[in-house]
Amino acid sequence: MPFDVRPLTLPEAERPARHDARAVAFWLLGVAALVWIMVAIGGATRLTGSGLSIMEWAPLSGALPPLTEAEWIRLYELYRTIPQYALVNQGFGLEGFKEIFWLEWIHRQWGRLIGLAYAAGLVWFWVRGRIPAGTKPRLLGLLALGGLQGAVGWYMVASGFEAGRTEVSPYRLVIHLGLALVIYGALLWTALGLLRPQPDAPADARPVRSMVRVTFWCVALAMLAGGFVAGIRAGFSYNTFPLMDGRLVPEGYLDLAPWWRNLTANIAAVQFNHRLLATVAALAAGGAVWAAFRRLPDGFARRAVLGLGAAVALQYALGVATLLWVVPVSLGTLHQATAVLVLTAALVALHALRPVRSP
Repeated sequence: MPFDVRPLTLPEAERPARHDARAVAFWLLGVAALVWIMVAIGGATRLTGSGLSIMEWAPLSGALPPLTEAEWIRLYELYRTIPQYALVNQGFGLEGFKEIFWLEWIHRQWGRLIGLAYAAGLVWFWVRGRIPAGTKPRLLGLLALGGLQGAVGWYMVASGFEAGRTEVSPYRLVIHLGLALVIYGALLWTALGLLRPQPDAPADARPVRSMVRVTFWCVALAMLAGGFVAGIRAGFSYNTFPLMDGRLVPEGYLDLAPWWRNLTANIAAVQFNHRLLATVAALAAGGAVWAAFRRLPDGFARRAVLGLGAAVALQYALGVATLLWVVPVSLGTLHQATAVLVLTAALVALHALRPVRSP
């Protein structure tokens, strides 16, 4: 029986490459999901005041929890030396220390899991030659960002050990949160590029794309402003909506000098700015949805914009509820996790609407 020596057709030849691209994309999406969960765990850690319970930076040995009573006592005695114990948790005993310790330990352990999942996957795809062309530099850059995030996390925690502090520095908190969101966004965008390499936005999608871009940047700024709300615990004040103590712009908005300190250290200004940015993001998302109904045919791009509008509406409602209920841990954690949902929806919509490049 003669062998069929006909050359493969182009679609058949491209199938292995497409298969590799999809496999790498699903791995990246899996890592992104782990980062999403990490953001939620970080929110719970912050709201419960657990983040300062482990005073040692031990990337390897810290993977094991305390195994003896003597080790528990040693770590507890270390914790008793910092201001948070003296000013907030004095006298809560070893059992109270264990309660906050475990959440911070899980937070750090989850970070190790993310690093392992990413590094192991990268090595596996690299050794087997399955990484799509042109993707290696970005994947290596993400690996470096992951390592940097671990160092930034400790840099943030260490600020909470300084004299007079019972919380970490809000500036370092925002850096840590912002880098986590950058890593998540890069993972998601890279995966989307592998799954949907060819732009398919309609020719008249430019107005919709512009509105989605405005929404994205408003969302990004609102999330960073939310980091300062968390960092100075501004959500525990002015627990009314839409007014703040009966005023649209709260009294004392510019109390601090120089004026720019109000943007990060004035409770009234920080909370007002977060509300304002969230409201502008909601209005922009509404405009994007309206433009999508007018300009886009039914399809993936249109559904992506509608999903963005729904995510922003959900997050706005959660934000109001969290404020009115004075930031319970459950709602505060859900609000932070849903922020990542909004970021996801914005990136998916932007990717779906990216313009077709001219040859």
